[in-house]
Amino acid sequence: MYTIVGLGNPGAEYAKTRHNTGRIIAERLGFRVLDDFMNKSGSALLKISQPKVQSAKLIIIHDDLDLPLGKFKISFGKSAGGHRGVASIIKALKTQEFVRIRVGISPSTPSGKLKKPMGEKKVLDFILSSFKRKELEIIKKQTKKIAKAISITESEGVEAAMNMFN
Repeated sequence: MYTIVGLGNPGAEYAKTRHNTGRIIAERLGFRVLDDFMNKSGSALLKISQPKVQSAKLIIIHDDLDLPLGKFKISFGKSAGGHRGVASIIKALKTQEFVRIRVGISPSTPSGKLKKPMGEKKVLDFILSSFKRKELEIIKKQTKKIAKAISITESEGVEAAMNMFN
């Protein structure tokens, strides 16, 4: 059985922010969310799981600036890629051998070229800003596909899910 967790920050002020994408999706699907701030995701994950989470049976859903809004990608055993919540989990579990569902939040051109913000301040301002109504609808529509990707991961394995959805 997999442990499925959506990453985000607690509190109403973060509820509809881009950085809460994992939390938004997990809540819509009825999965667990961590009740701690993003950068403390690792210690929060260890608190909810007794005995310790088997990393190979862990699925983390989180936002990803390197993917356009409306796209998601499944990965396994990859580095944090600059995501501090994922880095916290890797540090706490002492491994990166877990499944990640990386949900795109960056704007893109009609041809699909990313227009992600550059520079730490612009990135922080962007990820902590709220989705526009239309963008939130795109995230909500993705939820069904992500649910299917999770189901395939659980029943057929992460490789099958990556082949089908990536």
